[in-house]
Amino acid sequence: MDMSEKTMDSTTTLMKQKTENSPLSSAAYEDLVREMLVRLGEDPAREGLVRTPERVAKAMEFLTKGYHEDPREILNDALFTVDYDEMVIVKDIEMFSMCEHHMLPFFGKVHIAYIPNGKVIGLSKLPRLVELFSRRLQVQERMTRQIAEAIEEMIQPQGVGVVIEARHLCMMMRGVEKQHSAAVTSAMLGVFRDIDTRTEFLSLIRQRAPNGF
Repeated sequence: MDMSEKTMDSTTTLMKQKTENSPLSSAAYEDLVREMLVRLGEDPAREGLVRTPERVAKAMEFLTKGYHEDPREILNDALFTVDYDEMVIVKDIEMFSMCEHHMLPFFGKVHIAYIPNGKVIGLSKLPRLVELFSRRLQVQERMTRQIAEAIEEMIQPQGVGVVIEARHLCMMMRGVEKQHSAAVTSAMLGVFRDIDTRTEFLSLIRQRAPNGF
């Protein structure tokens, strides 16, 4: 079993586990939030906090909905046979996720490129793929690799490149408190490991057209 198959199988297992035994679907999660408020020295019965447990439960359900989604279901109905073998790039995809170490947000932009090998993915599905993997507790490095491997498995292109640029609130509002630091991660598969292809990709995602795109 190759790395991409392991990633997809792991995704399916996580999805089943979350669906079968999700604390977000019961009042128990709201009780946990109330307990946390008490431990912080707050009064969960005061006006501004009465509905906070319910709101937090709903927010967490939304922010972790990627556990319930399968990349194959998103991409399967948007694969098209084409006679095209040049680089396809979708850049500046907005991304919001949560760090698995502190459960604080990190956010930024994702740039995806691949060179087709007979099939392409509908362009709108690449942001959907980013959304799926970002709506989980994540580390940026792993998410970068997961996006690339999902594309590699679905269309077996000549190569895939993914770059993520993100700012992490666990660095900005706690810890070292560095407000202007950004983390950049990349995953280069197939022909994107070649220095010329990699350089072309990195150059293209830095370019800005006169109209701002």
